[in-house]
Amino acid sequence: MNTSSIKFCILAMLAVIMVSCSVLEQANEMKNFAKCEFRLKNVQDVTLAGVDVTDVDQFSDLSYSEATNITMTAVKGKLPLYFILNVEVRNPNPEKASMSRFLWDLFIDDIKITSGKVIKDVKVPPDGGIAVMPIEVGIDLFEVLTGESADAVANFAINLSGGGGTPSRIKLRAKPTVYIGTTQVKYPGFFTIEEEFVAE
Repeated sequence: MNTSSIKFCILAMLAVIMVSCSVLEQANEMKNFAKCEFRLKNVQDVTLAGVDVTDVDQFSDLSYSEATNITMTAVKGKLPLYFILNVEVRNPNPEKASMSRFLWDLFIDDIKITSGKVIKDVKVPPDGGIAVMPIEVGIDLFEVLTGESADAVANFAINLSGGGGTPSRIKLRAKPTVYIGTTQVKYPGFFTIEEEFVAE
């Protein structure tokens, strides 16, 4: 065997070893992620029909132009609501945890609002480290809250950020996914995330 062939064989063997180590590392990080704890940290950047309602207590607190903008949008049969839901992931393990994909169902006041997914690598530091995973949510409230008045729908949105007297109860049903090499591995079922840290 000539020198070039020997070098090629050595490089090929090293590549196999590196891939194997990478797969083992990914498997270990997935196992650690399964032991992580989750909670809903907060809701931010809440906008209703383009109006920022993050720090508003009730619909009547809006300015005339803001209230008019929401009302005129509602008259057209639409009321777009956008916000960011921040999920905190805490890793109690002595090694790093990670995931690659996150399927979710959002419930507000026990009403299923929408579903979605986050396709992003999330790495959580070890020994109690915390990572924040922002989830962008966009829905048309009129499609969700059929039969409600415009004021009721607006107040529902305002309560999302805790501005109202009775903040809305938010729950997230989640199913994380990781990749082991090129194979997608999903959690066997959904688990619920609320305001306190809970383990899967």
